[in-house]
Amino acid sequence: MNKTAIFLANGFEEIEALTVVDLLRRAQIEISTVSISDSLEVTGSHNITVKADKLFGDVNFDEIDMIILPGGMPGTNNLFNCEPLREKITEFNNSGKLLSAICAAPTVYGRMGLLDGKKACCYPGCEVNLNGADVQTSEVTVDDNFITSRGMGTAIPFGLAIIEKFQGKKAADEMAAKIVYKQ
Repeated sequence: MNKTAIFLANGFEEIEALTVVDLLRRAQIEISTVSISDSLEVTGSHNITVKADKLFGDVNFDEIDMIILPGGMPGTNNLFNCEPLREKITEFNNSGKLLSAICAAPTVYGRMGLLDGKKACCYPGCEVNLNGADVQTSEVTVDDNFITSRGMGTAIPFGLAIIEKFQGKKAADEMAAKIVYKQ
């Protein structure tokens, strides 16, 4: 079974995070919500508080196949400022493991210099922080071990792209039909 983790920082975009969690759990792809703070409770950018499954220190990164970052402000900046998370992102990238992010969060990878020469997309206006990337305007961009997406309105296609990465296009199309997406 594939295992993923979505990292939550105060100020995260709730729809971007929870849509992905919902879709992956429907697809039976294991996903853990992980707080990067010292509390399981994390408050999103629209003042919705969720209880994460785990704290950062409780994650066994050897068992994780993909790191997922939701956008939102100041959540994206809080993710970037989390040095232990950046260290794990670097390790994942160096190992060719999967990294995904939506909205402003692809800028975490860009600011770390990981998108150089890669196709990537992000929330309009944040492109300046996709350092070295070939910036796209598609809903979702997949390039090698990276999946990036543009914002709350692209949360479903982003989640479906993650499903496709793990289970193939047929599974992603079946999930889209089940949730009555673009029928």
